[in-house]
Amino acid sequence: MQSDFIWMDGELVPFAEAKVHIISPTLHYGVGVFEGIRSYQTPQGPAIFRLLDHLERFLESIHILGVRDYPYSADQTRQAIHQTILVNGFGECYIRPLMYLDGPLGLNLDFATPKLAIATWEWGPYLGEEAQKTGIHMMVSSLTRLHPNINMTKSKVTGNYANSLMVKTLALRSGYDEAVILDPSGFVAECTGENIFVVRDGVIYTPPRASILEGITRDTVMTLAADLGIPVVEEMISRDQLYIADEVFITGTAAEIVAARMIDFRQVGEGAPGPIMKALLALYLDTVRGQGKRSPEWLDYLPVDQSVQGN
Repeated sequence: MQSDFIWMDGELVPFAEAKVHIISPTLHYGVGVFEGIRSYQTPQGPAIFRLLDHLERFLESIHILGVRDYPYSADQTRQAIHQTILVNGFGECYIRPLMYLDGPLGLNLDFATPKLAIATWEWGPYLGEEAQKTGIHMMVSSLTRLHPNINMTKSKVTGNYANSLMVKTLALRSGYDEAVILDPSGFVAECTGENIFVVRDGVIYTPPRASILEGITRDTVMTLAADLGIPVVEEMISRDQLYIADEVFITGTAAEIVAARMIDFRQVGEGAPGPIMKALLALYLDTVRGQGKRSPEWLDYLPVDQSVQGN
């Protein structure tokens, strides 16, 4: 569902008028930073899941990119996000803060001025609600994840996602739902917009942080697994370990938690979401909707005072 307003550098702008000039370093060179965040409906009203953690990563990404004099703090961005959700009347929605650059073209960050835009819209699970019930078929991509010394891969830089876009498009055109991306050494890294987990003999394995984007949902799942008494090990994973796993599942803010039923036409486990993935998904959905024991520490409730909407 399209929103009515987008927050653009301090003011709410009607959807159709939220524009950036064609001469923008972000458009030409991919030097922007974004976050993906979700708000969920709870018995206490709409609440944003792990907002401060997302905003911390957002600011870290901007710092990693090398942008100087970024004008917005985490708290200012939080207030702007609240304002944008409320003015659009959303309960459950997806939230996209974007740091973009305004200024002359040229390969010099110091000539550009950083700006902030915040868009919200209603968006169900990225891979579809049915995917959470039945699992998906994934391929291992022939394209490799960016080398960590080629670009700043710990930052959610917009330009990094050209890699993900090409991988995802090839997967969809080939009849798959999603793709696994290997790191430059040939080990499993992540998917196009999700982190990945492998279950073997009751233990969950996931690639170490150095070769991935450190997902907020990834961290959430690891914490919830510990709460359930399920051990989680960070270690290198080879491609063929995916084929012989009891379960494989992926996590991300947009996708939430989804199992792989097949990878490269090889059935994974029973060919359906397994017991560990289903237990984690149930606990995750309870948590984001205000009914888990960690909900109080992870949910940022929207203010009841409607004056936050502004004019």
